Amino acid sequence: MGQKGEETRGKLLDATQRLIEAGGYFNAGLNQIVAASGAPKGSLYFHFPGGKDQLIEEAVRRGGEEISTLLADAEQASREGGTAEMLAALLDVLGDRLERSDWRKGCPVATVALEMAADNTTLQKACSEVYASWEDALADLLESDGHPAPLSTATAALALIEGALMLARTHRSREPLDRAARTLALLV
Repeated sequence: MGQKGEETRGKLLDATQRLIEAGGYFNAGLNQIVAASGAPKGSLYFHFPGGKDQLIEEAVRRGGEEISTLLADAEQASREGGTAEMLAALLDVLGDRLERSDWRKGCPVATVALEMAADNTTLQKACSEVYASWEDALADLLESDGHPAPLSTATAALALIEGALMLARTHRSREPLDRAARTLALLV
């Protein structure tokens, strides 16, 4: 695929990510995706022959990779402070991201997971794999810090982060993220 094809594919994925993160699976209709991307409609099926579900799946995985990168960056930035400092830095970055998007960009996986996990095996699997990768990364950090229950604590930390993002988005306030950071410091 040439550079123009990659650019078109990227525009379609960017638009899909924005739409699903702001409003979920049902907000990301094919016409909305085409309009938001500026790509020709024929390009959608050329790049995503599996249609909407393939596009949504790839957008969820791509969004998951972006958060994984934020997680790795936060880890690098706070290596001396341990996992609690890293989680506080991650929540701060997620808060910045959420606020810059006018409270639309919370978790790139949550809305799709809530809407589709019960009825769409492909999307359920994609969401599950993204969440598992984040849990594993957190568990690895906790284990390297010598935490006695790294996987259970990673699951609790991820649940707390996800809930704090939802509350921050709902209240249009960073306060839930700040409280979550303080709670995570006690937990880890």
